[in-house]
Amino acid sequence: MTIFRTLTAATLALAVVAGGLAPAQAGNSRVHIEQWGSHNSVGGGQSGYKQRLRVHQDGRGNHVISTQDGARNQTVIGQSGRNNCVDSNQQGRRNLTGVAQIGNSNCADIDVRGRNNAVGVIQIGNGNSATTTQRGNGNVAVIVQE
Repeated sequence: MTIFRTLTAATLALAVVAGGLAPAQAGNSRVHIEQWGSHNSVGGGQSGYKQRLRVHQDGRGNHVISTQDGARNQTVIGQSGRNNCVDSNQQGRRNLTGVAQIGNSNCADIDVRGRNNAVGVIQIGNGNSATTTQRGNGNVAVIVQE
């Protein structure tokens, strides 16, 4: 066992014993995570109520960082392939983010603040990068790359 895995296991065990892990569904918020392959990671946080997050990663070396603050925000991320990354931040109410990356080494950086904003990113090939920032209300951004 490597030192990283040992430290990760020890930290997880300590969090479970100390009661530091929250349930995946709290305050009407929903989290659904599926990962296959190896070295995939998901990190994030939800504050507020009725937040949703759904992540599906198939491959290896994919990672997602997602934070939601407010009410009724939704994030849907699907990644297949290798070394794809998503960094998503939502603040406000009723914001929607969707990302689907199929190839390898695609990266999406999404920052949404306000209400009723929508973002959609689809990257199919390899080595694509997308960045979107939304401030205010009723913004829509769609990015499709092949």
